[in-house]
Amino acid sequence: MDKILEGLVSSSHPLPLKRVIVRKVVESAEHWLDEAQCEAMFDLTTRLILEGQDPFQRQVGHQVLEAYARYHRPEFESFFNKTFVLGLLQQGYHSLDRKDVAIVDYIHNGLKLIMSCPSVLDLFSLLQVEVLRMVCERPEPQLCARLSELLTDFVQCIPKGKLSITFCQQLVRTIGHFQCVSTQEKELREYVSQVTKVSNLLQNIWKAEPSTLLPSLQEVFASISSTDASSEPSVALASLVQHIPLQMITVLIRSLTTDPNVKDASMTHALCRMIDWLSWPLAQHVDIWVIALLKGLAAVQKFTILIDVTLLKIELVFNRLWFPLVRPGALAVLSHMLLSFQHSPEAFHLIVPHVVNLVHSFKSDGLPSSTAFLVQLTELIHCMMYHYSGFPDLYEPILEAIKDFPKPSEEKIKLILNQSAWTSQSNSLASCLSRLSGKSETGKTGLINLGNTCYMNSVIQALFMATDFRRQVLSLNLNGCNSLMKKLQHLFAFLAHTQREAYAPRIFFEASRPPWFTPRSQQDCSEYLRFLLDRLHEEEKILKVQSSHKPSESPGCSETSLQEVASKAAVLTETPCPGDGEKTLIEKMFGGKLRTHICCLNCKSTSQKVEAFTDLSLAFCPSSSVENLSFQDPASSPSTQDDGLTQASGPGPSKEPGACNLSAVAIACDSAVNERMVDSPDEFCCTEDTSVPNDSSKMLVNKDVPQKPGGETTPSVTDLLNYFLAPEILTGDNQYYCENCASLQNAEKTMQITEEPEYLILTLLRFSYDQKYHVRRKILDNVSLPLVLELPVKRTPFSSLSESWSLDVDFTDISENLAKKLKPSGTEEACSPKLVPYLLSSVVVHSGVSSESGHYYSYARNITGTESSCQMCPQPETLVFSSSRNYLLGRDSPTTVIEQDLENKDTSKEWFLFNDSRVTFTSFQSVQKITSRFPKDTAYVLLYKRQNSTNGLTGNNSTTGLWVNGDPPLQKELMDAITKDNKLYLQEQELNARARALQAASASCSFRPNGFDDNDPPGSCGPTGGGGGGGFNTVGRLVF
Repeated sequence: MDKILEGLVSSSHPLPLKRVIVRKVVESAEHWLDEAQCEAMFDLTTRLILEGQDPFQRQVGHQVLEAYARYHRPEFESFFNKTFVLGLLQQGYHSLDRKDVAIVDYIHNGLKLIMSCPSVLDLFSLLQVEVLRMVCERPEPQLCARLSELLTDFVQCIPKGKLSITFCQQLVRTIGHFQCVSTQEKELREYVSQVTKVSNLLQNIWKAEPSTLLPSLQEVFASISSTDASSEPSVALASLVQHIPLQMITVLIRSLTTDPNVKDASMTHALCRMIDWLSWPLAQHVDIWVIALLKGLAAVQKFTILIDVTLLKIELVFNRLWFPLVRPGALAVLSHMLLSFQHSPEAFHLIVPHVVNLVHSFKSDGLPSSTAFLVQLTELIHCMMYHYSGFPDLYEPILEAIKDFPKPSEEKIKLILNQSAWTSQSNSLASCLSRLSGKSETGKTGLINLGNTCYMNSVIQALFMATDFRRQVLSLNLNGCNSLMKKLQHLFAFLAHTQREAYAPRIFFEASRPPWFTPRSQQDCSEYLRFLLDRLHEEEKILKVQSSHKPSESPGCSETSLQEVASKAAVLTETPCPGDGEKTLIEKMFGGKLRTHICCLNCKSTSQKVEAFTDLSLAFCPSSSVENLSFQDPASSPSTQDDGLTQASGPGPSKEPGACNLSAVAIACDSAVNERMVDSPDEFCCTEDTSVPNDSSKMLVNKDVPQKPGGETTPSVTDLLNYFLAPEILTGDNQYYCENCASLQNAEKTMQITEEPEYLILTLLRFSYDQKYHVRRKILDNVSLPLVLELPVKRTPFSSLSESWSLDVDFTDISENLAKKLKPSGTEEACSPKLVPYLLSSVVVHSGVSSESGHYYSYARNITGTESSCQMCPQPETLVFSSSRNYLLGRDSPTTVIEQDLENKDTSKEWFLFNDSRVTFTSFQSVQKITSRFPKDTAYVLLYKRQNSTNGLTGNNSTTGLWVNGDPPLQKELMDAITKDNKLYLQEQELNARARALQAASASCSFRPNGFDDNDPPGSCGPTGGGGGGGFNTVGRLVF
């Protein structure tokens, strides 16, 4: 029969005829045959299967072999024995190589035919050894796939025990050697199918024997972390990732990132190759593992690896967005890489040139999946442009391309950026790895205490949070300058963009410290603030004068010394008063005008002076209640007042800067005030010249404030402002020298604000002079801080006068003028005050009982000129004046309702507490209750932001893409400096992490927490006070 079959398949008969005869041969298998005939038939069919010249011969061999083996099983069992199978696997079959896939297929079919025979167990034992040998020989993908099919059907052939671990490891290595050189879709699909079969085999083994999983994964990492350039592991290893349980991510990543035996070069190669796995079309969870490893490396502060890998692979990841199968994973990895790479725009700018083409391409296809993808991509792009503003030439084409897609809110952008940074505490592995020392969850940067410099830190943070002022400083073009404003710009830029938890402002401190301030000793923050603004103001004026004298040259910017400011101040004061367009930045942001009006009560002649101010110093009222305090015009009838001294601070330098530690000292409710008159005005120290330039410059004020019967109430800032602007009677030793009368006369002095500042600075004069003990004591009275403050501004023709005293105004009929003043506001609207609304922006708090000791910290929030309600302030024509009611903001003001609304809208993350190195979220309620909770902690300096204002300054160009995040673009010099420092910081963190890793895991160290929280108010301020050793404390960490 075998001869007939052999002749038939090699004959030239028609194929249908051959099929009929073959069918007859198959049917004859039911008949009895002796052992020799059966063996001859098995030899022939085996030869046809393995060496057949065409598919027909191979098909005939399979059909006949299967039929004869079924009906002659003992004979086939004798034929298909261990020796025969071993020969096929080790030597091949005649001309057929032993690695030919046909041999594996033949053995696979043979096992199916003798599955019920006892001898199959011997074959299983043989194959357990042989398949391990074959895998060690690194078979090609096709052969390995066929072998995997065999082992999947006959799991008994898989090596057992320790050999199973070895087999899995060798199979991983084999996958790592897979390559597909073809670019044809058919071949690529076949290749992917082959790899999938092998990876499925590994998955089955891992499930059956869990002990093989970890060694297999170790082998995967060994393959991808190899630094041998001659062998590049195959991307096919990505097919294994989907079979790794996600529950193992934390354990595996922690093991990898903390293993001291894993070198940086190996980790870099491994991460790069894992990112390459994003190209594998059917791989799942690759993005999850890549992101987990990125986070793990950030958690152990291996920033060098992260920087190198990001810059090397970011463009490859972006290019994967073009391919639908791998797009979701690629977008996830791209988002994490960009959002975490926050120290430099370098990574983002590598993909910027490719964004527009990608967006246009996906917009044109109109598929729902493409639109959903673009929504996610545009959100990512907006976040990056917000974080790295200042590149309009790069971003404008992108903004135009994505203008039709929704833009995330600023709050959402900040949240995304804050959660994604390498130094973010929101790291998913932070609970099991080292806690990072990057920026706090607020996204704000603290200032390191350089040794009793909290007075400077608190003021700088308040100025930095003055959004409009910060933006104007950052927008200045100061390249080549070494001025104080340049140093402030540098400091603001670092506060906004550094990755550090806290920044050390050493250069700015040395440049801005008043010369009479003793280093490393506590100073008055109000005095420092006034000095700082004076320096900045005078410095800009000098530069403008230099520029006007040298029109052909660019103004030379050099560091302006105190001597230069003093020597040129006289020249500057002789120049005409500058118009609004010529104002300095300090004048534009903090400058206001205050008119002082003195009326001689004898001859009724008046004198007045209009002065510029940058802050108002508010004294405490002698009475505990000022609800009935009334304010009257200069021509109104006089009233009797208790003595008190008020101070309006101007921008000019002090007359005697070393005379006193405080720039203005309050006259408070002490024994001298209660006696109605102060014996000597010399007991009050004042560093500002705001009075008449003659012998009567030191004026005491006689104020009689009616007391409210009954219990005391907490005074508010409004009360202090009313008291500041109330009429003052100059009498007794404080009489006014009237040039018209040529003698000392009783007089009435009033002050009116004629021009309001953009930012209103109020200093609460809490330090009074104790005559008995000759020391300055602190007034610890609590003061209510209104969230909304309305400032009465009376713009009259007098406001345009020059800043000099006028003596030619004569009110001969005081009663007539008083009657005019008491007319309804609609009669003479020009003389009515306009109530200008302000919102509380920041509060500097002093903790302690003396001006020479204690600690400063500040509360602040972001407020811009656009954040206000159009109904914030009632219209001026609705005001009606009478002798019994004042037109200052009182307790029954309409703003009370508005303030309550704002408080209700106040979120828990709107306010920040800046305490040297530490920055935390807080609330306005905490600001209000600080003194009631901590009696020594009192509000000292307040910043209010004018609302509904258009100051004519350079606006926010966010709509055009120039100021993407609201802040102006930084100069290249500044951006380069910040990028360099951020890289240095990451390197420092990495070195510190490595040093800690060398310590014993059980080693512990005591630590002092950074700063203070609301339950632990700050005390004395030293090099570590409020900053916890400058913000870089060593915290005991566990090393895994």
